[in-house]
Amino acid sequence: MTDHVDVIIVGAGLSGIGAAYRLQTECPGKTYAILESRDAIGGTWDLFRYPGIRSDSDMYTLSWPFRPWKNPKSIADGDDIRTYIREAADDYGIEKHIQFGHRVTSAAWSTDDARWTVTSTANGKTVTQTASFVYLCSGYYSYDKGYTPEFPGLDSFKGQVIHPQFWPEDLDYAGKEVVVIGSGATAVTLVPSMADDVKHITMLQRSPSYVMALPQEDKIADIMRKVLPDGFAHRAIRRKNAFFSVGIYQFCQRFPKASRKLLTRLAKRKLPKGYDLDPHFTPVYDPWDQRLCIVPNGDLFRTIRRGKASMVTDHIKTFDANGIQLESGKRLDADIVVTATGLQVVAFGQLKLSVDGKDIDPHELYVYKGLMFSGLPNFAWCVGYTNASWTLRADLSSQYVCRLINLLDKKGVDYGMPDPRGAGEAPRPILDLTSGYVQRVVNELPQQGTSSPWTIRQNWFQDSRDMKKTDLEQAMVFGKAAVASLAS
Repeated sequence: MTDHVDVIIVGAGLSGIGAAYRLQTECPGKTYAILESRDAIGGTWDLFRYPGIRSDSDMYTLSWPFRPWKNPKSIADGDDIRTYIREAADDYGIEKHIQFGHRVTSAAWSTDDARWTVTSTANGKTVTQTASFVYLCSGYYSYDKGYTPEFPGLDSFKGQVIHPQFWPEDLDYAGKEVVVIGSGATAVTLVPSMADDVKHITMLQRSPSYVMALPQEDKIADIMRKVLPDGFAHRAIRRKNAFFSVGIYQFCQRFPKASRKLLTRLAKRKLPKGYDLDPHFTPVYDPWDQRLCIVPNGDLFRTIRRGKASMVTDHIKTFDANGIQLESGKRLDADIVVTATGLQVVAFGQLKLSVDGKDIDPHELYVYKGLMFSGLPNFAWCVGYTNASWTLRADLSSQYVCRLINLLDKKGVDYGMPDPRGAGEAPRPILDLTSGYVQRVVNELPQQGTSSPWTIRQNWFQDSRDMKKTDLEQAMVFGKAAVASLAS
């Protein structure tokens, strides 16, 4: 006997709770369940517990449009974000729909039944449920493992090696020599957060990132919240900040030389007088070919100015018992090494997908309107923006899913899927970043085309207009179940 619901949402993080809210308000007659592999709400914000964990974009755009962000911090701590998500799940009655400890392993579609059979493991047992629609809100990285390169000689190192994704609660780094390997958002967060407690901390990067300081509190937003009603203020601030992030991205893409000069000049102003930008803050790539690193109140720069942290740009030759030997001939002593070397990106949360008994290779699929896929009926994957807050796109995707579900009812059909033939044109990678964590799996992820509706646009203003008005029947195939007892 299997349980059947109209919609299964996979993941109880920021995306999954937002999706549940949209279903409750826009498809009020539909039943749903949220399958969460862990034992807590929060997703990313409950998993990551390293020092200083915070948002890498402003909270007025990372929060939901239907629930105003009232905390004064625009760049917020992980605890504050986790509280925001949990309170929403409680206030909207969503938590009762969550089945914790359910790790989804496969989803099999039957056209005859017009339903998905979703298989999970829970408490060592196999659990089978069915749903008319499956909506993945579990992100695009593995919760089970992060990415760590194979460092020569690592086995000879006598100190501790920590990956930020699995930070030990009892890790004592007071008075220790710490080396953080990495150059992304996690590394630039860890260094200033740990600096006051360690003996010394070094950020070791193979190649640098663009780093930009922003105020942790948004003074304009504070004024707007004082004089405007909560909902109106939140929407206005959200649009203001989205305009800023999209504007920065467009400027960087259209004027790479000018943006490179601007970002390096801003960094130089924050660093000690005479500090050599090259090579520590001069990436070889153009701005926004990889994500821009945001540091609230310039805390990374301030830590360097105080002499509490050092930047080293070099390649690792080998580990030894007490540290790291570099290709340049220098070495770094270390008691603790933190490998902030990235996420392990995965397609569809590592679910094994099949349609009518045929296994699906994600790389053979084309993305449709940023959330559905060629030949997959009643299925969507919530993927946020790479150049702006995740939730800006996630909420648009959830609203689209609700509109499509309502359209199926209106048309009297049971399923809809993007044309199985896909774009019919030269494919491109689904994610448009040159970052290593993307390039390592480019041949495992779905692809996109070059024209609508088979592309992902990195522009919230265009998407927020088009996604609400888009033709839901464009390049879609609809059908009904062959089994008469489907609704039973």
